[in-house]
Amino acid sequence: MRVAPQWNFSRMIQRGPLPGFAFTRVRATAMLLLAVLGTQADLSAAAEVDAPTVAAAGAVVQTDDVALFYRVYDAAGGKPTAAQLQRDYLEQGSEGLRLFARLRNTTGQRIADAVARDPALYADARRCLAVLPQARARLEKALRDLGGLYGEARFPPVTIAIGRGKPIAIGAPDTGIQVGLEALCDADWLNADPEDRIVYVLAHEYVHVQQVNAHKLSDKPAPTVLEISLLEGIAEFVGEQVAGGIAYGRTAAMVAGREQEIETRFAADIDKTELKDWVYNTTPEQPGDLGYWVGYRIAKAYYRNASDKRQALREILEMDDARAFLARSGWHPGMAL
Repeated sequence: MRVAPQWNFSRMIQRGPLPGFAFTRVRATAMLLLAVLGTQADLSAAAEVDAPTVAAAGAVVQTDDVALFYRVYDAAGGKPTAAQLQRDYLEQGSEGLRLFARLRNTTGQRIADAVARDPALYADARRCLAVLPQARARLEKALRDLGGLYGEARFPPVTIAIGRGKPIAIGAPDTGIQVGLEALCDADWLNADPEDRIVYVLAHEYVHVQQVNAHKLSDKPAPTVLEISLLEGIAEFVGEQVAGGIAYGRTAAMVAGREQEIETRFAADIDKTELKDWVYNTTPEQPGDLGYWVGYRIAKAYYRNASDKRQALREILEMDDARAFLARSGWHPGMAL
């Protein structure tokens, strides 16, 4: 995350293992939808979103790039060359796709290498297409609800495309949200149901866009375990409030009965600046990112203990002092929530 923070699920997946849960194969990232959702719009301003779409108008979800990719893919018998992908896909795609490619250093060669390395990843991504219409409808409702709860909510455009296997998604207030469908479709370790996975991950990313003070914490030379865990946990909690579930959907079952143990360890580490034991450490084989889950529970405690829920939601989204937020939350290790 930088001045205009970029959250993405891939970062979580590329770090080392941790006892817990995280978004590994894509920074966790950091931010999956795609092809044929129906509505399209001009994303010529995607690189510089000066006036993000608000809830009343609805978020722009651009999915043409998925269909474009599969036209190139099918014409090449599932083995497109680097030149074909560069010329016929990346250079012919939307502004959002080109932005995604630039931000993630994606080239035709890198996609071709990924297809050759893991052909099933790209063949299997088609199975997510069937649930896109339902996912889109649910996401639109969630964003309307978010706009109703938080009047300053912004909804920059979403580009769903095919990338090089990671990240799942990235997003920032000034560049919108970009999703790699193949990566998201493959991430059944987040949520087993692909429709839920799409909705909850995008809701998580949209919450990150609302965290206007996040840069005060994430851009520090050495942010703490508590600071980063709260930023991610808040995205999980608020996303659940509006969409009905969390991006890391399998965490609750994983940690059931271990709340006291895990959170006692977390409490001892909150001021540490070495993050690898708590965030950005998941792989499909070794779930991690327990900081997301503990941060979610702290945010939930804060909200539960507040008398004015609307004001509490604002304070949660605008959190800029992690220690003060923790103190006001009433959270303690192992508490029932």
